[in-house]
Amino acid sequence: MASLGSPITIVRPHLIEFGIGTAGKLGRWAAEKGYRRTLVISDAFNASRIDVLELKGEVTVFSEVTPEPDTANLDKVLGVANAADAELIVGFGGGSAMDLAKLAAVLAGSTQTLHEVVGPNKVNGPRKVGLAQVPTTSGTGSEAGIRALVTDPKTMAKLAVESFHMLADIAIVDPALTFSVPARTTAATGVDAMAHCVEAFTNRKAHPMVDIYAIEGTRLVGRYLARAVKNGGDAEARAGLALASLYGGFCLGPVNTAGGHALAYPLGTRWHVAHGAANALIFPHVLAFNTPAAAEKTKAVMAALGYETAENIASVFDAAYAFCAELGIEMKLSGLGVPESDLDAMADDAFAIRRLLDNNPRDLTRADIRSIYAAAF
Repeated sequence: MASLGSPITIVRPHLIEFGIGTAGKLGRWAAEKGYRRTLVISDAFNASRIDVLELKGEVTVFSEVTPEPDTANLDKVLGVANAADAELIVGFGGGSAMDLAKLAAVLAGSTQTLHEVVGPNKVNGPRKVGLAQVPTTSGTGSEAGIRALVTDPKTMAKLAVESFHMLADIAIVDPALTFSVPARTTAATGVDAMAHCVEAFTNRKAHPMVDIYAIEGTRLVGRYLARAVKNGGDAEARAGLALASLYGGFCLGPVNTAGGHALAYPLGTRWHVAHGAANALIFPHVLAFNTPAAAEKTKAVMAALGYETAENIASVFDAAYAFCAELGIEMKLSGLGVPESDLDAMADDAFAIRRLLDNNPRDLTRADIRSIYAAAF
């Protein structure tokens, strides 16, 4: 773990608007900036309600964002972006829409290709267009960060791009946009937001400047997630989750996630399991595994979730599993349609994600990963 004096770089969107009813501020901000041509990148449902953004001028909408987008989906986005010649690109949706918006903002009209910018700090700058992010789920925190991921269908691996040039000029977090999110999706995305916070908090790169967001984000999920699952119109609960998701996004830039996300990724790339659902299923297994290496912080995490007595591996697993299961989340790989015959290939895929596994507070061997998948089956 980093000490208080350890160097760290903190980034935030240049402007953050937070609160119920703030979505329309995007149009006013864009008008003040003089943007005349806007491209909104969204899924079909959110594309049907872009009027809430109150955008003026010429607005082009790409409405074909897919869950866990791949390179083909990105190619479609870039084709539309190049044709639209937009001055402002807006990600309007979940993490998939916002990640594609980031990539479109730096790749549309650029001589660089996706594969040339995979990795940290390879994007040529400065960015030529404005970038706005408007999340409609509470989970990814992508509105706050500088990373974007798409899947390579040939290798079944996530391609991760990291660049300060993908930081939003404005992020508008309007919890009212999440009122319509179904209970099951609310549960899974809420645990994803918590996983961002917990994995950053217990990370080898954990830092006091980030810990404050990480533990508070965890507390917010513990306090509000069950309420939002039970009643999607609970404005206070929705706002609490939206803030937790934003805090999770703050954690991703300087610290990032660790073993939990590494093990969750193959579920999405191979079996198209939604990112939040994959992280929720894996969460209790990796949290418990890491307990010996991060005992005090794990104790603080469990207390934040309301489990004051969960301290050893068994009690941490039982409590974290119960927290997720009681939200109605599917907690078995077999229940998500993952065949047992694929566990070895998934273990190989996860073990190769060194950019995350190297952050984990306890070394995860390939055998450890295979054992976790078996236990989750």
